Amino acid sequence: MPKVLISRRLPDSILNAAYEMFDVELRDKTTPMTPAEMRSGLAVYDGIMPSLGDQFSADIFAEFGRPRCKILANFGVGINHIDVEAARAHGVKVTNTPGAVTDATADTAMTLILMSARRAAEGERLVRSGAWEGWHPTQMLGLHVTAKTVGIVGMGRIGQAIARRCHFGFGMEVLFFNRSAKEVDFPARQMDNLNALAAAVDILVIATPGGAETHHLVNTEVLAAMQPHAHLVNIARGDVVDEAALIAALQARRIGGAGLDVYEFEPQVPLALRQLDNVTLLPHLGTSTLEVREAMGRLVLDNLAAHFAGQPPPNLL
Repeated sequence: MPKVLISRRLPDSILNAAYEMFDVELRDKTTPMTPAEMRSGLAVYDGIMPSLGDQFSADIFAEFGRPRCKILANFGVGINHIDVEAARAHGVKVTNTPGAVTDATADTAMTLILMSARRAAEGERLVRSGAWEGWHPTQMLGLHVTAKTVGIVGMGRIGQAIARRCHFGFGMEVLFFNRSAKEVDFPARQMDNLNALAAAVDILVIATPGGAETHHLVNTEVLAAMQPHAHLVNIARGDVVDEAALIAALQARRIGGAGLDVYEFEPQVPLALRQLDNVTLLPHLGTSTLEVREAMGRLVLDNLAAHFAGQPPPNLL
């Protein structure tokens, strides 16, 4: 049986299936793998299931010619924590789990849009504090979401799923910015300038992949272009947004608010951000439902099984 390391605990149904298919070693920790763990894993196992935070950089591969491990079957669609080119150069395949995460992540984006625009987190804290004095006509006035204009940064599977929800569910006009031309099957207009998109929308949603090409894509200039009432939502990767610039914009009330599920130095969230009442903060809940995590796990097992059977993994990058 192929020897496989699973870096984080998975739902029981997936672990039970994995134990039947492979000689599994479960790393029973919730923290990212250390460099020593990653290096020893490449030397000891035939396959590894890494996940968010397991930083398989070029340095990790540098001391290997061809490691024993020949596949990194990532649990998740985002692979900015894995240097795919370095892996390939050392004979290691990299796969991910697209499709399974799309709807759940889009649902989380809608959660943050509504929570931020309608000041839901702030209101919930008010009720819990015991300081709520009752309803009145000007209490906690927020942004009406229906029929507003949404801007999507990154029109891949997840970006399109968010856009569909906004257009068909809330009657919103959809504008988007994408690195390449993109045609979609619903009303949406592509813009070729991110600053212009930021200036034109009521809600700006970040749905682009992480990585060097998108690091700090949303910076001081983009935030300055946003309208004073506009809200920023990020369900992509934390470092796509310049977190310090966002904190400054929120502190100065230069934008209406923000909803975040990811953070630049996750899991560290700056105190300055946590102290603000005009930002909604979620603990990376994007795909956090049992059925979605099970679907992701099945894709990981499919990728591993195909590789060990000598076939191309279905989600090879």
